[in-house]
Amino acid sequence: MTFFRPFPAAAVLAVLAFSTAPASPSPMSAPKPSFDGSWSVLIVTEKGKCDRAYRYPVKIENGAVGYAGSASFTVSGKVDRKGAVIVTVARGSQSATGTGRMSDSDGTGTWTAASGDCSGTWTAERRS
Repeated sequence: MTFFRPFPAAAVLAVLAFSTAPASPSPMSAPKPSFDGSWSVLIVTEKGKCDRAYRYPVKIENGAVGYAGSASFTVSGKVDRKGAVIVTVARGSQSATGTGRMSDSDGTGTWTAASGDCSGTWTAERRS
């Protein structure tokens, strides 16, 4: 019997963000927070028969989220200047989407498999 198995990239779901065009900076505006760097992401399945949990390295560069390990999947997403995240992870015909919020040191959110068979939460911790 085969179950949808969230791939390691599912862990990445938690850390990708929603891309928005930045407003024109004004002389009095606060500096743009940077979420760039290395992160450790923990993905936990709360509904469905997917594997219980994953922990994976993630990198954010110029607001773009990517996988920092070696696996055969694609990760696309962004973190906006306020820390909102949206990410899609795919391998073959399987995919999952995650949304959430980042701070300077951590992040949290939810994820759902495209099939709807599994869903859960994610947390992230800054490593650099």
